[in-house]
Amino acid sequence: MFKKIFVVAILFILLAVAVMPAAAITGKYEKDFDHPFVGLAVFYDANGEFSHRCSGSLLSPTVFLTAGHCVDGVISARIYFQQDAGAHYDPLTELDPVTGYPDYCAAGTEGVVCATSDQLESFDYSGVLPNTHDAGMVILDQSIDLLEYGELPDAGFLDKLATQRGLQDLTFTDSGYGLSYTNPKFTASYRERLMAQSKLVNLRSALTDGYNLQTSNNPGIGGGTCFGDSGGPIFYGDNESNLIVGITSFGMNANVCAGVDFAYRVDQAALLEWIEGFLH
Repeated sequence: MFKKIFVVAILFILLAVAVMPAAAITGKYEKDFDHPFVGLAVFYDANGEFSHRCSGSLLSPTVFLTAGHCVDGVISARIYFQQDAGAHYDPLTELDPVTGYPDYCAAGTEGVVCATSDQLESFDYSGVLPNTHDAGMVILDQSIDLLEYGELPDAGFLDKLATQRGLQDLTFTDSGYGLSYTNPKFTASYRERLMAQSKLVNLRSALTDGYNLQTSNNPGIGGGTCFGDSGGPIFYGDNESNLIVGITSFGMNANVCAGVDFAYRVDQAALLEWIEGFLH
């Protein structure tokens, strides 16, 4: 995300294919009121200045899972859990007066639907494909007490989808606060939590190789992710699912949010062990 337009300025090159960290929900999306534990994360540098935004998921009242590239190079964060966390953003004041995004938690929201953090952790993020280690953790200063949180899969949960695909449910649900449309001339960002369904494309390729989940980003099928959705969850199943099997990581197209998406697989034994270390 470039500062102020939410594009991480990182390019990976593998087999002559350029890939970019992902960012918002596109295509046939709808407002996401089903996953209140999915939040809009704002990150700040050593001087306390706004750096970029991402999405992510609460796994417990204080443990927030996001992408490794989101926590890389920054030292603090603020997380908003309102569905319309930045919807009233004023480009002149560079502030949402309703929620305080991106500078503060509005009165009465801290510890309710907004929290700060000075503890950011990375799963040894490298950005080197296929195993980018693109997972990060934000430990909140204030507890966010909800009725439900994101759920973790068993190790190897997605492996079954690589075979007998016609007998498996290949539907995934993406959630996040990113852009909903972009091209070289036009960008649309609602700064709201949106969700859309996508379909499995590949689990076994040079770009996935057991570490990444490749899904469609095709409006004709459903939707996908774009700039700003980085770190957000990929749920297995429909919108009622809370089972997080992927962390939105990167895409293939720098100009439009289309084609295919890649998420860092959560069902890796080493990553699950790392995550569990924060939950106990």
